[in-house]
Amino acid sequence: MIPVRGYEGHRVGVLGLGRSGLATARALAAGGAVPACWDDSDGAREKAAAEGFEIADLRRDAAWEGMVALIVSPGIPHLYPAPHPIIERAYHRGVAVDNDVGLFFRSWATDDWHEMDPTPRVVCVTGSNGKSTTTALLHHCLTDAGRPTQMGGNIGRGVLDLDPAAEAEVVVLELSSYQTELARALAPDIAIFLNLSPDHLDRHGGPGGYFAAKRRLFAEGGPERSVIGVDGPEGRLLANQMREVTGSGDPVIRIANSVQIKDGWSVFARKGFLAEWRGGRQMASVDLRDIPALPGAHNHQNACAAWAALRALGLSPRQIEKGLRSYPGLAHRSQVIATRDGVTFVNDSKATNADAAEKALMAYDNIRWIAGGVPKEGGIEPLRPLFARVAKAYLIGQCAPAFAATLGDTPHTDCGTLDAAVTAAAADARPGDTVLLAPAAASFDQYPSFEHRGDHFIDLVRKLGAGR
Repeated sequence: MIPVRGYEGHRVGVLGLGRSGLATARALAAGGAVPACWDDSDGAREKAAAEGFEIADLRRDAAWEGMVALIVSPGIPHLYPAPHPIIERAYHRGVAVDNDVGLFFRSWATDDWHEMDPTPRVVCVTGSNGKSTTTALLHHCLTDAGRPTQMGGNIGRGVLDLDPAAEAEVVVLELSSYQTELARALAPDIAIFLNLSPDHLDRHGGPGGYFAAKRRLFAEGGPERSVIGVDGPEGRLLANQMREVTGSGDPVIRIANSVQIKDGWSVFARKGFLAEWRGGRQMASVDLRDIPALPGAHNHQNACAAWAALRALGLSPRQIEKGLRSYPGLAHRSQVIATRDGVTFVNDSKATNADAAEKALMAYDNIRWIAGGVPKEGGIEPLRPLFARVAKAYLIGQCAPAFAATLGDTPHTDCGTLDAAVTAAAADARPGDTVLLAPAAASFDQYPSFEHRGDHFIDLVRKLGAGR
């Protein structure tokens, strides 16, 4: 746990008592603050009370007496589409609003850091797609190279639930736009921006607000090194803004998977080969095509981002390549479950929108595509150019009729459930085919989360093997 500094003896509100909220309350108490907790859910309040925390009804004026700050969980809106009423009350009363990421950065460095050589470092990863894979890949490569490291934020442990810093340690944090937009303190040593695609637009008031939330990690954080994906216009703008006006421009490492960049410091992937260029010379090259946990161009971009950050941290090309090749992959993200009779089964349940599903479809050929669930805006219309890769689609959930209409002449069947879809796809599949769960939809019509949906897929695939 990271004890929160700067609030000793002060009353601090905590709004939202899920995983990050409870960790925040514990960290505040460990640092000598007095947390006053509230959640709209009775069950969440009861859980916090069972740990001995004060439950303060922040809807009432009396609960705000002596309060100096309100710490908000990331899922609670503070501006768009409308501020939560309790946050609006904090604004009215002049109480500072922050989140756990802001508390982490104001509390991470301690008085004994001057005795550490080297001092701990923080790498933060943001973007629309690939954050979790890049974060986990960085953490794995550092561990494989023998560097002390922790991973947290939007993946794994909450930022305040991490252990206090150790000498030479590297903390890798995945940060969503919800986390970067509100944090009052941001101070990464290395910040990574992967890409931007439409998502959470109602929460940010449109694409400009969404990009602005991501950009804060760089503009407010002032990282020593910025690793920026420049395949899209937002990344090109950000890279330009973070470059030095004079000098080498080395504070920025540009990454790409659609263009070659041979000036400045860059890492790009073309046709499955990663190349690092610096000062007009190629410094290293790696063939990514035979790394099973990193299939497709989107994962090659993730590999470029991890490579750039690891090089900035001082790892050698040989160390990084070894880590890339031993990376086991993340659950529910291009996760190869089994290969049976020449048919590969892949779990990409995390592909909950068309943009994420596009990355999965581009990584394979001869696809038996399992798709469907709760529809997202736009459905699968953006995926039409990839339908030629689909041998047949097996549709599930609420949006099966809409997906069927979009698929048109592409072979498809409405299976209704994942059980039926896996059975049908496995029966139809031939050697060389890939049975791919990439739903392009949320899970909430049939499952509490995409993780539960992916776990069910894994169980079904394993039962297929047991039945042979």
